[in-house]
Amino acid sequence: MARQHGEEETGRPPHGEDRTGRPEGPAARGAELLTLVERTLGTGTAAHVPGDGWIRLTLPLDDGGPAPVTVDVVADTLRAPRGIAYLLPGGGLNFHADFFTTGTTNTTGTSGTTAAAGAANATGTAGPTPEALAHRLRRAGLLVVGVTPREDAASAADIGPDRGLAAHRRDLAAVVAALDGVLALPYQYLGHSAGGALALDAAAHDASPRLTRVVVLDTTGPYSGDLAVRAAQTLEAYEAQLARGEHAAAPGLAALIARAVSDPAGPSPVPWPPDPELRFTHAGLAHFALVRTSLLPGPANWIYVRGHSAGSYTFGATPAEDSFSLTHTPLATWHTATAALGSGLVPTALMRDLAAIWAGDEETYAIDWERIGAEVVWINTELGRGDHSRGPRLIRAGGNQRVGFTVVPDYGHGDVVWSATAAADVWPLL
Repeated sequence: MARQHGEEETGRPPHGEDRTGRPEGPAARGAELLTLVERTLGTGTAAHVPGDGWIRLTLPLDDGGPAPVTVDVVADTLRAPRGIAYLLPGGGLNFHADFFTTGTTNTTGTSGTTAAAGAANATGTAGPTPEALAHRLRRAGLLVVGVTPREDAASAADIGPDRGLAAHRRDLAAVVAALDGVLALPYQYLGHSAGGALALDAAAHDASPRLTRVVVLDTTGPYSGDLAVRAAQTLEAYEAQLARGEHAAAPGLAALIARAVSDPAGPSPVPWPPDPELRFTHAGLAHFALVRTSLLPGPANWIYVRGHSAGSYTFGATPAEDSFSLTHTPLATWHTATAALGSGLVPTALMRDLAAIWAGDEETYAIDWERIGAEVVWINTELGRGDHSRGPRLIRAGGNQRVGFTVVPDYGHGDVVWSATAAADVWPLL
């Protein structure tokens, strides 16, 4: 008998539900997409976090190794994705810290004599809101897939001499191949710092026609001249560390920033340059490390033109009278980002391979620039990695003319992802 007006069709679920009785609509489609991703990537204890117009899946991939690769997927609940952005964090960072941290509006600079004001500046509101870079890309119609390296969930004992750039590339390729097999969407790699080098290396080994773009945020290809010589010395330093069995290290910036927030006026253990008998305050040391990174000891801090963050530092008559400020990214945001880190460890083998790229030592490690066929958008910062364009030029020399290189003035290395002004100054270039 024909169904009469107002009757439910036999077998058809009520309006607003699918055939299993679950809610349907955009939110359900976003959840179903993440369920498909979870099922595709296999084992691991997944966490689902709903938001305003989005839903996030965090899935450590348990493959039997000492520490898992962690995949974060952020899906829009209002529209189906038109493509995928694989987000690759910098050395020692993870997806949440690098791409899911929101910048706060900066306030006035801080000084040692007003350390309480400095602490207040360090406790502003920051967190995963739609102003994070991951959300910017989601709103642009992309399924955001963050791939956090194993070392974020590892102890130093878990990291061996085999955790170089090639190992990171293979881990990424396994995730991409699995998702490409079920989603078949155009995709791009977007990497920051060491993640930018990984994005380029992955693109050189990825011949898929669905790979459309490579976005690089503040990284370095081969240097030339004196800087290449210095890079070769850095390579030797990391090779010596590996020979001594030193397979990983933590830069320690997170601890500096945490102490600057909890005890800004307290004395640090680090000598104060104007008078080494005195010591930086905790707030002073954190700001100095952020804006004068290139002056810090360590094999690779020289690669920064100036620092992690744009800002100023002026020594006073005493450490308590030093004055300092951050131009774009307040200490509040740095604290939020670094507090989200896992181990914070950086594999020595990864640093060795990066140093080999900087030095142009192709016997140790090389990116095959000629094989990068996707569009490349390379954005450096004036005060971070600087105006070093040999990498983009090598890609063009290989026949790929779809290569753009831009240097953002008055920005530091971390400002491109964490500054509240990056949404206007940097992200439109992506």
